[in-house]
Amino acid sequence: MPLSPALNYPTVPLSNGLQIPVLGLGTSHDGGYSHDSIMYALTECGMRHIDTAKRYGCEEKLGRAIRESGLPRSDLWLTNKLWPGDYGYKSAKNACLGSCSQMGVDYFDLYLMHWPESSRHGCSNREMRAETWRALEELYKEGVCRAIGVSNFLVHHLEQLKEDCSVVPHVNQVEYHPFQQPSHLIEYCRQEGIVFEGYSPLAKGQVLSNHTVLQIAEKYRRTPAQICIRWSSQNGVVTIPKSTKKERIKENCQLEEADMNTLGMLHDGRHVSWDPTNVE
Repeated sequence: MPLSPALNYPTVPLSNGLQIPVLGLGTSHDGGYSHDSIMYALTECGMRHIDTAKRYGCEEKLGRAIRESGLPRSDLWLTNKLWPGDYGYKSAKNACLGSCSQMGVDYFDLYLMHWPESSRHGCSNREMRAETWRALEELYKEGVCRAIGVSNFLVHHLEQLKEDCSVVPHVNQVEYHPFQQPSHLIEYCRQEGIVFEGYSPLAKGQVLSNHTVLQIAEKYRRTPAQICIRWSSQNGVVTIPKSTKKERIKENCQLEEADMNTLGMLHDGRHVSWDPTNVE
């Protein structure tokens, strides 16, 4: 299969100097993995940023697709995530190394704590986050993880981590779409040098029937999905849409400022995924 060169996807600098592609391809559990789509993204669309998690159960399949693509490991940006069931110092280190083994790689470009709440009894969430983060800090210093971060963390979670540990997260991956625009959290991350990354850019399909989104999509002769993905990345948010369909992998369009503002007014605070608001 002929390889296409990587397309000129924009990148966002992390605080340690690495450049993360602003657009990636997400995977998930419950049918969220398609071998053909991953291969298409890597070999036909020039996609180089892939996001997964141990929780999704597709590490081995994804590793096989990466090998079959023929792409050098150094050309890829691979993100993986640590599930709360593996929180704790030793468990976290073992889980990360196990995920590397499952995918057949020596390192991850980005490794995230998946959720701010611990599943271990007898230990506060804050204590467990700090203990786990120290393991990630060591993995970072050892080069097993080129960057480390968190997912679904709110400001108070990040503040506590900053007080308890030494490395500020490079990335915070949070639900982000026109209906869920956590401006306070985004501003905090930018002030602290934490790159804000958004998942569920289509609100699990809820934006696709929104009247405003449909109007803008018609204006640009694009799909509603393309509009929302472009809106997210054009806001400077690292965006990881999930798709198992080839025709939806390659998303690209340019929005005018007025349309960016219109979409920015759709925020109503709804969550379509996990809501970490009540996690202490």
